[in-house]
Amino acid sequence: MSINGLFCKIGRLLLAGHSNTMHGYHDLHPSLIRAATTVSPGSLAALFDVDNTLIPGEACEVRFFRYLWRRGLVGWHELQRSLVWLLRQGPSLSIHPLRERKVYLEGKDPSVIEGCAREFFHDEMLRQLSPKGRERLEAHRQSGHQLILISGAPDFLITPLAAALNVPTLFAARLERVGGYYSGTVTPPLPYGMGKRQLVVSHAQEKGLELASSFAYGDSPGDTEILALVGYPVVVNPIRGMLRVARERGWPVVDWK
Repeated sequence: MSINGLFCKIGRLLLAGHSNTMHGYHDLHPSLIRAATTVSPGSLAALFDVDNTLIPGEACEVRFFRYLWRRGLVGWHELQRSLVWLLRQGPSLSIHPLRERKVYLEGKDPSVIEGCAREFFHDEMLRQLSPKGRERLEAHRQSGHQLILISGAPDFLITPLAAALNVPTLFAARLERVGGYYSGTVTPPLPYGMGKRQLVVSHAQEKGLELASSFAYGDSPGDTEILALVGYPVVVNPIRGMLRVARERGWPVVDWK
């Protein structure tokens, strides 16, 4: 198998007035036309997942790994160690352990990796941003909602995106440093599944946000918890069974590819 074929295979696994109705939201589903007139727009949140939501297709971390490979900063050694780590976690087919530990970054200099991340963002990530997703985000901004990016990808990949989109709040995977180098450990909670829920609930309590009247956008089972938290969930570019989940729960589905 070619290196590109291998990356694609691993990538598929890893993906594994004060009216409160947002401009244009009514076109997604008739039941979402209602205006929550008792809630101030400033107390509403708009939560956006990143991978395959704002940025369609392959996970940005998989693309970044390939980017580092082309520059000789990772190689077969890091790939092999990642696979060994995964196998040691048990017989399950889940790749979740690789979300919780970034084995390929163990011992790496953060200044080098983060410099590459900034280049990668401008070279590849920014041009992959969904026009429809950006339009939706801007509509929320115009409606006075609190914009939040939430992703299980490393923070050094999501921070440049938040800056480019002028989104003040983001939650992403934060990597532990030991002796000035990455240890590979992600500081809990990981923004995935229940971790996303924990971060959002804590932030909402701190900022006085009304989640029952807020909005969330996500594509995969890892987003189900935050979609279930809000009054206006939207499934974007559904993968890994999310189309079935959306149908079962009556959540609208959109295509931002």
